[in-house]
Amino acid sequence: MTKKVFLITWLALLCIPCNSQENKINSSPKLVVGIVVDQMRYDYITRFYGRFGEDGFKRMIREGYNCKNNHFNYVPTYTGPGHASVFTGTTPQNHGIISNHWYDKFSKEMVYCASDSSVKAVGSESDMERMSPHRMKTSTVTDQNRLHTQLKGKTIGIAIKDRGAILPAGHSANAAYWFRGKDEGKWITSTYYRNDLPGWVEKFNNSGQAKSYFKVWNTLYDIKTYTESGEDQNKFEGGYKGKETATFPYDLAKLKDENSGYDILKSSAFGNSLTADFAIAAIEGEELGADEVTDFLTVSFSSTDYVGHNFGVNSKEIQDTYLRLDKDLGRFFAALDTKVGKGEYTVFLTADHGAVHVPSYLQSVKIPSGYFDRDAFKTKVETFVKEKFKVDGLIENISNNQVFFNYKTLSKNNVVSEELQNAIAHFVLQEDQIDKVFTRSQLQNGEFSSGIVALVQKGYNQKRSGDVVIVLDPATISYSKTGSTHGSGLNYDTHAPLLFFGHGIKKGSTTRKTHIPDIAPTISALLGITFPNGATGDVLSFVLE
Repeated sequence: MTKKVFLITWLALLCIPCNSQENKINSSPKLVVGIVVDQMRYDYITRFYGRFGEDGFKRMIREGYNCKNNHFNYVPTYTGPGHASVFTGTTPQNHGIISNHWYDKFSKEMVYCASDSSVKAVGSESDMERMSPHRMKTSTVTDQNRLHTQLKGKTIGIAIKDRGAILPAGHSANAAYWFRGKDEGKWITSTYYRNDLPGWVEKFNNSGQAKSYFKVWNTLYDIKTYTESGEDQNKFEGGYKGKETATFPYDLAKLKDENSGYDILKSSAFGNSLTADFAIAAIEGEELGADEVTDFLTVSFSSTDYVGHNFGVNSKEIQDTYLRLDKDLGRFFAALDTKVGKGEYTVFLTADHGAVHVPSYLQSVKIPSGYFDRDAFKTKVETFVKEKFKVDGLIENISNNQVFFNYKTLSKNNVVSEELQNAIAHFVLQEDQIDKVFTRSQLQNGEFSSGIVALVQKGYNQKRSGDVVIVLDPATISYSKTGSTHGSGLNYDTHAPLLFFGHGIKKGSTTRKTHIPDIAPTISALLGITFPNGATGDVLSFVLE
């Protein structure tokens, strides 16, 4: 070989890794699917793992990456803040979704996280469905993908719950669709996105698919084999109107009239199946992942939350719901394989919060827990303030474990805000079931890096939050004696699954602590796009190839 030939050969070989690296840096999946399972505790994976099939949760774990120690790093852990935090990569401190509903100090009313009186429902005549993401202050990873692709990459959001569809899809989405129950049983949207339903949605609504789930909900397998959950008949579950016991089977066709018609599907395992059906239809109807420009599909499975609230985290109903969800995930992934192609899409799966065991059940096994009377607490605080300061109306609102002051009344009566904050904090901390209290002055002027106070601070929005924040004792809730709820900064509410698999994802697992706001920056890094504008999370580089 001549020196000249050798040199040419050597240069050609040298270019191979460069080109390979360039392709890797610039390579994006055709479709990203962000899945949120509403009210999913991490231990549902480990508790039910032996009962899962090979194509759902197990496939994600087998082929992808499992972050076993993933947590919310703020409170409150509710649906609205959870979905917003997953996709904005930050916390309520920045994105502004401080709860599902909160007291608006400027309009002097309670507002809903997705409500928008400036728009109308599309697909329904109901005034209750006027929704948009306008209350969310920062952008989402879905927004950034739209901007990066010059709006060529589509974004579609889907969930039974409106907020579960709207907040993940972001401000610039092509559409978000949610399920209108009652006597309608249809997937709808709002004029924020478009003025009519596309043909594929109309076709799905007219197909009778929703109505087909008015059938008997029985356990997927022999109920005697459901040893990973408690007894079917117990005193810790709610159930449905029209049925004396909260026990299998449930004839949804017979029960629907006493349970708001199609709304009963939301609170059964079949609500997730209907969501999967619609998501599969959306892939084809919107031609998602059909070209080289990355699209985004967000899917939130809401029915797990409804079932958890009704029956509790230790119920046969919740176990059956997750075994059925596992099957729904399997057929959803199979549809992605067929319609988009194996290796051509990326999926992540997480939750918007966890849930506590039913406190009345915990009490029965001698674990500290309890029920908090919000109305009695409100009366006590208002009475104390009036007696101490000799002024009416200093307290404007008490909600979401926060006390809001009326600053006009304070000013008129020369009451100093810090004095009122400290007086209430001292008084409240003496009350049973109150574990901690924090004031506006503490949260605005301090910087906390650990403990519950750090979570409270990350969930505290200077403009929208109150003047005193209370933290209840562990496993203490304001709720009925049946069913589960959530909202705290305790591990049962903060520990959520985080699974990645597909294009650009390594295989493996970690017990390193990760946080919900890390998801959006990680997906942004995978896509090579700008992070959401308020993102505070870190890139989980060990997940990416």
